[in-house]
Amino acid sequence: MMHEHGKSDRRVVPTKPPNNGAAVPPVVGQRAAEGVEGRRLAKGNPHQRTMFRTLRRANMSPELERIRQAAYRDRKMRFTALFHHVYRLETLRRAYMGLNPKAAPGVDGVTWQQYGEDLEANLQDLAGRLARGAYRAQPTRRTYIPKADGRQRPLGVTALEDKIVQAALVEVLNAIYEVDFLGFSYGSRPGRGPHEALDALSVALVRSKVNWVLNVDICGFFDAMVHKWLVTFVEHRIADRRIVRLIQKWLKAGVLEDGKHSRSEVGSPQGASFSPLAANIYLYYVFDLWAHQWRQRYCQGDVRLIRYVDDIVVGFATRQDAEQFQEALGQRFAHFGLELHPEKTCLIEFGRFARERRHERGLGKPKSFDFLGFTHISGQSRRGRFQVERRTMAQRLRAKLTEVKGELRQRMHLPVPVQGAWLRLVVLGHYRYYGVPHNVKALQRFRKEVARLWQRSLSRRSHKGYVTWGRMKHYVDKWLPVARVYHPYPEERFGVMTQGRSPVR
Repeated sequence: MMHEHGKSDRRVVPTKPPNNGAAVPPVVGQRAAEGVEGRRLAKGNPHQRTMFRTLRRANMSPELERIRQAAYRDRKMRFTALFHHVYRLETLRRAYMGLNPKAAPGVDGVTWQQYGEDLEANLQDLAGRLARGAYRAQPTRRTYIPKADGRQRPLGVTALEDKIVQAALVEVLNAIYEVDFLGFSYGSRPGRGPHEALDALSVALVRSKVNWVLNVDICGFFDAMVHKWLVTFVEHRIADRRIVRLIQKWLKAGVLEDGKHSRSEVGSPQGASFSPLAANIYLYYVFDLWAHQWRQRYCQGDVRLIRYVDDIVVGFATRQDAEQFQEALGQRFAHFGLELHPEKTCLIEFGRFARERRHERGLGKPKSFDFLGFTHISGQSRRGRFQVERRTMAQRLRAKLTEVKGELRQRMHLPVPVQGAWLRLVVLGHYRYYGVPHNVKALQRFRKEVARLWQRSLSRRSHKGYVTWGRMKHYVDKWLPVARVYHPYPEERFGVMTQGRSPVR
């Protein structure tokens, strides 16, 4: 595995495994000190050049823990006997219980509740078919949901038994790949969520010498993954042919849309349980390893990498490094069937000196960029220090309000307390994701717009007249929570999560 050492006159801790033992990883219940890129001694924390975060690993079964330890000891080991872990009743039962009970049924029409009426018998039958090779993957049902920009996002609704088997396989493979994946990869990983990625990005922009930001967008990534390459990447670690054939069954099952069944050599349907892990495996080999090596070999200044599934942001110290990286990345992606979006992939000047340098050149304020639902702005604190301000993306805000408007139309004639209880959950859910520092005004605007939509809906449900704001204010104060920040400052949470950990990778 590759290492990175800080370039500074300060003393840097040499790259080494976590202080949990060199040969054996930490046991279940302890935190594995997985690093993003390395970390200084405590004295250098405020000015650290690199960063990492700790992987919060859920408890594993003893069998999977042994697999994880073997993967940890030998990073080149190919596992030949994994399939029996997939069709264990305990694994299948956990996979079933982890599914969304309210999810739409696939082509088989079986719902979560129907399958659970005779759960043990169904799971035993499924395990038997897996063990003797009689399991057959069913095509995914294609459906579409609106995106924030007005376009339609294709989703694949998987049959229930396929969801169960995929979730079971993901649990087994996570024991291996969570050892391999690099620290700057955050999406669809146990214990890692969007706010961890947002924290890492903010800390990198504030504490590192980042002057340019490359916001990478991949054209239709989930529809562009080449099956041949995905299977090749899986075989780097997995030598169990039954596992590989299981994955190939899902890839070859095809899509059912408007009664027509179609197959393709590319793509993995969004919505399938295996798709997020497949995406991480694909980009681990196509992007992560390559980008980590490229910055060590060719870059002259600092480079910071943050990836959340197919959403990628890269920070650079120099424009020359950024332009060379963007050109090389386009060539790299093309080799593996991927393409950079020509309009959404953009290089912007950003960072602590961006405002001053653009002012000297007679240019306007630094441009902003979007990442994980937030618009990132190069701002200043009250003391004049550089800070990254995050605002709710305008597209996301409009899309959510449009969704609320449509739902209110469906619930128009329900009692006010019922509507209020539902709106309370909607507003709280919005706050819990977008409630970050410097974003209170956007939260207040969302609450105000929801109240306006609710007032309009109540006024239209009867011919008796308009609901006055005095009456509406009573409903709003009672049911719509006041805007509040739910998340700490990125430096605080990121520092707590990384404090005292040894650098790795």
